[in-house]
Amino acid sequence: MKAAPAIGLYDLSFTWPRQPVPALLLDELRIEAGQQVFISGPSGSGKSTLLAIIGGIVTPQRGTVSILGQPLQSLAPGRRDRFRVDHLGFIFQQFNLLPYLSVIDNVLLPCRFSSTRRNRALERADGLPQAARSLLDGLDLAPSLWTRDVASLSIGQQQRVAAARALIGRPDIIVADEPTSALDAQRQQGFLDLLQHQCRQSASALVFVSHDLRLAQRFDTRIALEQVNRAERMQEPA
Repeated sequence: MKAAPAIGLYDLSFTWPRQPVPALLLDELRIEAGQQVFISGPSGSGKSTLLAIIGGIVTPQRGTVSILGQPLQSLAPGRRDRFRVDHLGFIFQQFNLLPYLSVIDNVLLPCRFSSTRRNRALERADGLPQAARSLLDGLDLAPSLWTRDVASLSIGQQQRVAAARALIGRPDIIVADEPTSALDAQRQQGFLDLLQHQCRQSASALVFVSHDLRLAQRFDTRIALEQVNRAERMQEPA
């Protein structure tokens, strides 16, 4: 029997409240366990909506959202939240770090909310701080920075902290939303080297959303959302 994909979206339709047309219409989108996928698309093509659906933040009016074989629509909102923190790690465009916490404490936040992530982190480390330090070291963040307030770091350094927070506890899926948009080309490539290596080590599927098509060649698969989102095509002028 074929294993369930990491992400499976089928016959999907989603319309935001008070909007006259759907934001997303997908026949099928599958991302397998461990696969690294680059998703591109212009503004308005449905990228943010897609990520909100994958994370269980919103639910579609029609269709199936299967994450690791679990239909998200069958879960109550509280259980969807728990499922998300247990199995998905997010790297946001603006990072969403807590400025009053240290680097280490920011990285360990998912382990405070998820026993699954905490237990997985402890499988490979003698204590949670060591798990965080190992990730930060793997992401090439200097030890002298680990106890500093995260607000004192540069943008590139904060980005690596955000990646470590997403990766702690080896979630099954990493979702990265325009995480390199503030970096120059050299720093983009260096960050991606580290992120993709860490995802391979953890066997995590990587969903990477970006406008920068130069990065697409680094990924197993590229999906141009404007080509698969039928809602986008329906809005084109005749």
